[in-house]
Amino acid sequence: MADFPNLSRRGFLNRSAAVGGLLVVPGLLSACSKTDAGSADGAGALEALRKQGFVRVAYANEAPYGYMEGKQLKGEAPTLHREIFKALGVDELKPTLSEWDGLIPGLQAGKYDVVSAGMAITPERCANAIFSEPEFISPTALMVKKGNPKKVTDLASAKAAGVVVGVMSGAVEGSYAEGAGISKDRIKSLQKPQDGADAVKGGRIDAFLLTGISLRWLAKTNPGTEVTEAFLPELDGKRQYSPGGAVFRKGNEDLRDAFNRELKKIVSDRSRYVGLLQEYGFGATELPPTTLKTADLCKG
Repeated sequence: MADFPNLSRRGFLNRSAAVGGLLVVPGLLSACSKTDAGSADGAGALEALRKQGFVRVAYANEAPYGYMEGKQLKGEAPTLHREIFKALGVDELKPTLSEWDGLIPGLQAGKYDVVSAGMAITPERCANAIFSEPEFISPTALMVKKGNPKKVTDLASAKAAGVVVGVMSGAVEGSYAEGAGISKDRIKSLQKPQDGADAVKGGRIDAFLLTGISLRWLAKTNPGTEVTEAFLPELDGKRQYSPGGAVFRKGNEDLRDAFNRELKKIVSDRSRYVGLLQEYGFGATELPPTTLKTADLCKG
């Protein structure tokens, strides 16, 4: 199973995270032959996948988004994508492990058909690939000691209680805490998610701020902690949704559109969505609102 430190590379840390390496090499896109498995472009992409019986997906071995457990590909994205592609007549996911920074370049090079890694939708990435509509949003939460002795529920209550809040070093959560008015001397930087859990258990911080998805997963192996209900922080008056989705190669818009039609059926059915993904810490709070559109997210 993926190590918890990998959660710090999710791409929600800042808008430019994992953008390095997305430069398109001249000739790279044309180097992919249509005779390669699953590499057909445009309207023929889905039909090619149906004929071969599988879709090649890339994952970064980051729990709970996409990871290998034994010989089984698990996580939010593979589980959701397996359901969608089965509905589209493609019964099997063939996984390829990639470093996070290599996911989009590998997609551009035709090494796989879809990135199944819960990748955040950002304008920088939209310039190099095409995204599905949001599969999930990532509301923020707080990990606290069991019983929540400080009774914090969100950043406003954390500020009022004067608690010490831990955040990942360089992560966007630090700006959320500052934006809520928590003084810098009450914000402590940590290197890994497990460091945050250890600091909570050891009393070095009162609360650890991260996405609810990651914290609920982390809490499974950290008894003595609990996670608050997720909430949407604000920056400059704007709610921070941190949405993620599937990623397709440019030119495969028809494949993306077919995927989106099946995705809409799932995200429109709360019980089905939760039933598929609750094993990985995703619940109703992670359902993307119908007003949240990839076209708008790509504009920034």
